[in-house]
Amino acid sequence: MATNGTKASDGHVLTETVNDAPTTPNDKPKTLVVKVQKTKNEIPEREMWGGRFDFLLSCVGYAIGLGNVWRFPYLCGKNGGGAFLIPYFLTLVFAGMPLFFLETALGQYTSIGGLGVWKLAPVFKGVGIAAAVLSFWLNIYYIVIISWAIYYLYNSFTTELPWQTCGNSWNTENCYTNYSIPDTKNLTSAVVEFWERNMHQMTDGLEKPGEIRIPLAITLAIAWVLVYFCIWKGVSWTGKVVYFSATYPYFMLFILFCRGITLPGAIDGILFYITPNFEKLKESEVWLDAATQIFFSYGLGLGSLIALGSYNNFKNNVYRDSIIVCGINSFTSMFAGLVIFSIVGFMSNVTKRPIADVAASGPGLAFLAYPEAVTQLPISPLWAILFFSMLLMLGIDSQFCTVEGFITALVDEFPHLLRKRREIFIAVVCFISYIIGLSNITQGGLYVFKLFDYYSASGMCLLFLVFFECISISWFYGVNKFYDNIEEMIGYRPCLWWKACWVVFTPLIVAGVFLFSAVQMVPLTMGNYVFPAWGQGIGWLMALSSMILIPGYMGYMFLTLKGTYKERLRIMFTPVVLPKVQENGPDQQTENQNQNAANEEAYI
Repeated sequence: MATNGTKASDGHVLTETVNDAPTTPNDKPKTLVVKVQKTKNEIPEREMWGGRFDFLLSCVGYAIGLGNVWRFPYLCGKNGGGAFLIPYFLTLVFAGMPLFFLETALGQYTSIGGLGVWKLAPVFKGVGIAAAVLSFWLNIYYIVIISWAIYYLYNSFTTELPWQTCGNSWNTENCYTNYSIPDTKNLTSAVVEFWERNMHQMTDGLEKPGEIRIPLAITLAIAWVLVYFCIWKGVSWTGKVVYFSATYPYFMLFILFCRGITLPGAIDGILFYITPNFEKLKESEVWLDAATQIFFSYGLGLGSLIALGSYNNFKNNVYRDSIIVCGINSFTSMFAGLVIFSIVGFMSNVTKRPIADVAASGPGLAFLAYPEAVTQLPISPLWAILFFSMLLMLGIDSQFCTVEGFITALVDEFPHLLRKRREIFIAVVCFISYIIGLSNITQGGLYVFKLFDYYSASGMCLLFLVFFECISISWFYGVNKFYDNIEEMIGYRPCLWWKACWVVFTPLIVAGVFLFSAVQMVPLTMGNYVFPAWGQGIGWLMALSSMILIPGYMGYMFLTLKGTYKERLRIMFTPVVLPKVQENGPDQQTENQNQNAANEEAYI
């Protein structure tokens, strides 16, 4: 007699009796088989993108940020106009697009965040940890720009813009609003005074932090609340948010473009922007600017693209999507240049200054040059509202996608602990980041912001990380294996161009830009203020906090593994899991294998 047991779903012990001979009522079972299934806390299933365009729009929203509007146009005008597009597109084709495709394909193939993907090359897991640290630093200070935009947006809802006149309590006797004055050497514009004396109430340096600016603390809190509610419900919710946040800036850019080209002097500004000066291409700085703009504007190396790709269907054509996003990104940068330089040409016409002197970069463009321009327009509050709402949307989706990359990396690394508590975990991360970010909105916070921006998540540390990310897959995991993985996903092998870039061209370009950046690095300054040595020391600590993790993890892994040196090295460079692909990806198969391994039988 045999009694067939059934699998218990709740982990209880199941028993079945086994007896080869016919039994009588007095017979006892010869063998009692006790099947023990380990009780395993159920982990919520990993989400996937809900709509066809969710991934595409999320990547567009993430990659297209403030740098497309306030840095690319400036670099283009400064470095030879249309001629700058030559080094820009060369770097895009040889490095930017290959790295973008590499990261999104990695995420889609492994279906896991920025820490788990390194099971393909275990020795380089430090790259994933470093990316998480970089994104943490970036999340702290990038959102400060969004808080500034919210502050300006709030102050734009008025009949007369507060930076339009000099009769306010924060203005000095040297304030002026007549921008046609030829000599303003000893004067300060109303726009600059609003920026320095109203919003920041700036101190003299990093060593004088002053008090927290309560209005900015409020706008920073609003920004973090927006970010939280953009990602708290997972990618199924985020995929709906990006339909608005990623498309809204294009409507605003188009409206501002239509207004800009009608202004006097706009054509002169646009011609300055697009007219090529090929002599500039002889300068190394032009090529360096092009490369750094590509690396930083595409959001490479932070683990966010890996996270966004990991929520794709395994058979999604990530190759096509990556090319589309890169094309949209560069088109947006060029179109934004037309918008910005139409305004710059107009201000040049008003102030009678050369266009090169009027053009500004970074916060100087967004919070000084453009606010100055709108004061000269009829219905100036309307144009201010349109511009700063566009800045808000440009920044917010880049911010919440970066936070999502950080959250995904940790949740996927510790699914038992964090996946059920995802909403609480996101709230904790947002709150901690907000508290640290308050250092950027004190009266001396602008100096702290500059320190974060120069050292923590851009420049040399990001290039260092991207170099190891590229060679870890192309040289150590194996570019041919990676091509096989891509073929499993999209059904065909991409052209050999990508292989050549990943193996040779991209690492060479990244290493070259890194070395040039190291050679040309100078002590940090802001205007005439030179940052003290202790401040620069703090900056280097932030930079090294990510860079040191890559070689540090290699050393840690080698020292903690058991076996001979040869065995340790073999383990370090051997992929942990390379299962054959199932319908929903290799990660799902791994989970199924782990579940089967949890079942044991004990014979009593």
